[in-house]
Amino acid sequence: MTKKTPPETGAVRRGTEEVRLSREMSAFSVAMIGVGAMIGAGIFVLTGIAAGVAGPGLIMAFGLNAVVTLFTAMAYAELGSCFHTAGGGYLWVKSSLPHPNGFLAGWMSWFASSVACSLYALGFGAYFGHVLEGFGLHIPLIPYFSLEKTLAVAACLVMAYINYKGASEAGLAGTIVTLAKVIVILLFIGFGLWAMRGMPEWRGNFDPFLPLGFGSVFSAMGLTFIAFQGYEVIAQCSEEVMDPARSIPRAIFLALAIVIPIYLLVAFVAIGAIHGEGMPTWKFLGNMKELAVVEAARQFAPGGGVIVLVGGLLSTLSALLATIFSSSRVALAMARDHNLPVFLGKIHQTKRTPHLAIGASAVIVLFMALSLPIEDVASTADIMYLLVFLQVNVTLIRMRKTHPGLKRGFRVPLVPLVPALGIITQLFIAVYMFVYSPMAWLSVVAWLFLGFMVYKLYASKTEAEALSVLALAEAEMARKDYRVLVVPFRQEQVRPLMRIACALAKNYEGEVTAVSVIEAPPKVPLSQHTGGVQEARTLLRLGENIADENKVEFTRLIKISHRLSYGILETAREEKSNFILLGAMAHGEGGVMDHFKEIVLLNVLEHAPCNVAIYRGEFLTEVKRVMLAVEDTPSCRLAVNIAPAVSEELKSPVAILRVVADSAPKGEEQRVATWMEEVTKDLPFRLSLEKIVVRSKDRAKSIVEHVRETDFLLMGASRHAGSISALFGPDVTEEVMKSACVPVLLLKRYQQQKSSRFSGILTGR
Repeated sequence: MTKKTPPETGAVRRGTEEVRLSREMSAFSVAMIGVGAMIGAGIFVLTGIAAGVAGPGLIMAFGLNAVVTLFTAMAYAELGSCFHTAGGGYLWVKSSLPHPNGFLAGWMSWFASSVACSLYALGFGAYFGHVLEGFGLHIPLIPYFSLEKTLAVAACLVMAYINYKGASEAGLAGTIVTLAKVIVILLFIGFGLWAMRGMPEWRGNFDPFLPLGFGSVFSAMGLTFIAFQGYEVIAQCSEEVMDPARSIPRAIFLALAIVIPIYLLVAFVAIGAIHGEGMPTWKFLGNMKELAVVEAARQFAPGGGVIVLVGGLLSTLSALLATIFSSSRVALAMARDHNLPVFLGKIHQTKRTPHLAIGASAVIVLFMALSLPIEDVASTADIMYLLVFLQVNVTLIRMRKTHPGLKRGFRVPLVPLVPALGIITQLFIAVYMFVYSPMAWLSVVAWLFLGFMVYKLYASKTEAEALSVLALAEAEMARKDYRVLVVPFRQEQVRPLMRIACALAKNYEGEVTAVSVIEAPPKVPLSQHTGGVQEARTLLRLGENIADENKVEFTRLIKISHRLSYGILETAREEKSNFILLGAMAHGEGGVMDHFKEIVLLNVLEHAPCNVAIYRGEFLTEVKRVMLAVEDTPSCRLAVNIAPAVSEELKSPVAILRVVADSAPKGEEQRVATWMEEVTKDLPFRLSLEKIVVRSKDRAKSIVEHVRETDFLLMGASRHAGSISALFGPDVTEEVMKSACVPVLLLKRYQQQKSSRFSGILTGR
């Protein structure tokens, strides 16, 4: 059969299905996740400690940290715009740099997240301990440990248990907590600035600006750097963001644009708006340590201490819950990559959570919280994050050299100068932290030594080749131009859909992707929904077997989405599909659910970014004749164009039927016959082609009568099929599909059009 140029325009991974999350988050919503990660426990807990280290120079420390973090933020923006899968820095380093860099990136990221949990737990212990002491309450202490440590252990155990049960901060609850934190911080800043208006002596609080020398600024930078690492959280959301090539860079820079001025104002107000009670205000804040922000708010705002105390408790708890979740997922990913023992990758049978990875992370959290003071805990986490970010900057430089052709939604200027500045400044801060906290560096060295031992004795021997983001990017660039997307809903639909899809792929020298869309409940985070995956795999493997029989390139894809039609449409856009083949959803029992299923199909018809076909009927075993019912519409011309491929696959002749209205003028039959000759003359029909023209009052009834003489009906959709108006009146297409006694393939040709508001609700666009 002669190959044709595809009539319309619209990465291959064979042998395993890829599971994708639906991209439903906007750049702004992801930026708010980053803001929530940055404006939180770090600013509540570390401001006083850092003020005691650097004095008023804390403002300079925050400002310089903003510059230093911008280097790495740009690296995350570029790499996040290239690779649109969850994994972040760990996956990028693993894919780009030689072993054992990938292992160490994950190993350090796991430890950094776990130690950050220790910091948040200790912050909660300090805040809640302050509440208990205010009420004169005392609880039994862990022997040899303070009330703060006791409460930190209790908080860690409770949050680990909540993660084990399967809950995490997400959705509306996460948004409310983030807004609450931001409001508390803004109130703190507002009341502080107002108080400074009536304090003519406030300038004296900043003199001298660097009472402990310039080196103290570097120590404060290292101590507070953890408050600037929200872009890692943003990158981890890449798989769920709409248009990630643009949204990830925008979200990163928007988040930093929000938090950096807030940090500077918090430092300015905390030092300038209070009285030091006989000592410099910075020294007073340093003595108050974790509770410094609470004490500052108590001085200049009515009820401010209570407000900040509540904000600090919310912030530390939410950060602890979320960070235990993320640290356990790092361990889970490493175990599945065979970088850690396989048992850490096990999922609890009923809770559906990585219970052993959660337990391992909790052990690290508890050990660090009980072993070190809060200053050393914060320093340890900071050093680890600095070393991970250093690797990401190296990865950026290497990818620019090895993969210059990658599609980049954002490009870091002056490479390799900018990432080199990031590497140098981060390495300098990390090394300088030895001056402030030798114990933190001892912890880091011990963890790295343990990591090298694990790698040498286990990971290097069992490490499997993980799915590389670079391999995916290269496969995407090497893909064929014509792509057919198959969407089966039931097992019996797989064979007929795949048979037609393979015929199109062979005809246009293309490939087939089969997707199974799993609809998650509205309030369940997509990353936590696991139901239906096994059934989806069964459908897709059936499709792969048929593709192998036909020697057609094939990809399996599982899509998890909150809305079925949105998941289908989004996959078609991501895969740059030329054709979507859908199985009919409704079983014909009637009722509201069947009507809703038809709405989903109508929505796909209306908004698909390519040609669409819906198949309804049983599996085709032997077909003696294909009936092609046409009129002069774009969709019917599409049906005519693909008819040779269908005829070749089914080994069946084709009969083209055109029904002329009974009221049509005399001679219309001849005009229609001429039209039929014109639209079919260049098509490679290898079997016989019969042309039938009939005159009738009822077009639908006439088509159904002629279909009785055939085995398969191919037809184009009416002009308004797929529009919402089709729901409210009879349609020839729908009447034929319901009345025909043979399998039907209904086609609609892609036509660019504006989206209606109602359809936007269904698609989420």
